[in-house]
Amino acid sequence: MINNNPIGLFDSGIGGTSIWTAINQLMPSEDTIYLADSKNAPYGQKSKDEIIALSIKNTDFLLARNAKIIVVACNTATTNAIKELRSLYAIPFIGIEPAIKPAAIHSKTQTIGILATKGTLSSELFNKTVEMYQDTKIVEQIGHGLVELIEDGKIDSIEMTSLLNSYLQPMIEADIDYLVLGCSHFPYLIPKITELLPKHIKIIDSGQAVARQTQKILEETVGFHSIQKESQNIFYTNGNPKVLADIMLNKYPINQKAF
Repeated sequence: MINNNPIGLFDSGIGGTSIWTAINQLMPSEDTIYLADSKNAPYGQKSKDEIIALSIKNTDFLLARNAKIIVVACNTATTNAIKELRSLYAIPFIGIEPAIKPAAIHSKTQTIGILATKGTLSSELFNKTVEMYQDTKIVEQIGHGLVELIEDGKIDSIEMTSLLNSYLQPMIEADIDYLVLGCSHFPYLIPKITELLPKHIKIIDSGQAVARQTQKILEETVGFHSIQKESQNIFYTNGNPKVLADIMLNKYPINQKAF
C-alpha cells in the first residue's frame, strides 16, 4: 500500500527525538513531522486529564498536517492518554512504554531498576504491566528535575550528574542488573548514566522496539512512501528552538510555533 503522507510524532519536549531517530534510521524514506510541546514539559507532573487534553491538542496539530500515523513519543502521554486517543480518532497510534519485559526476562539478580516520570510510574497501564512480573523486584525511581534540565540544554551540568547519582545509587545498592529508561528524554543521558553505573548493569530504552512496531503497523494499515528517497523532516517547537536544534545536531530547520 502506498501512502506519501508523513509519520507524525509528539512529545512533551525534545526527548521524543530519540524515538524519531530510531524511526528515521529504520525507515529513512518516510517523511516525518515532529512536535515538541516544550512549553508544557514535563508532562510527568500533570494530572491525567491535563495530559489527555494536551495529547488531543498535539494530535489535532499533526492531523492538520496530514499525518498518516501518530507516534506518541512520550511515556507519560502513552500511559495516561493513548486509550482515549484511540477511542477518539480513526488513525493508528503507536505508544511507548518502559521496556520492563526484556529486563525482567534477562535479569540474573531478578532485580531491575526503572527511571521514569511520576506520571508514568503512577499510571494504571504501568502498574498493570508491573503486576505481570511479580517474581522480579522492581526498583522504581521518579526522575525529578531531569526532564527540565534536558529541556534547558543542561545535560552535561554538575546538577544533572548530582541528581542522576542520587537516583542511581539506591538501585546499585539494591543489586539491579538492568536499568529501564521510562522516559523518551532519558536516552540522551545514557553516556552520563554509563559513567555512574557499574559495567555489568545494562541499560534498556524503547526506541528500536517502537520503530519496529511503527514499521509493522504502516505495513499492515496505512502504507509506506511510494519511492526510495531522502525524507523530508519537519520539526516544530513551542519552546526554545535552539535546544531542539542542538539535540538534532543542527541538521534540520526548527519551526517555532505558539501552540
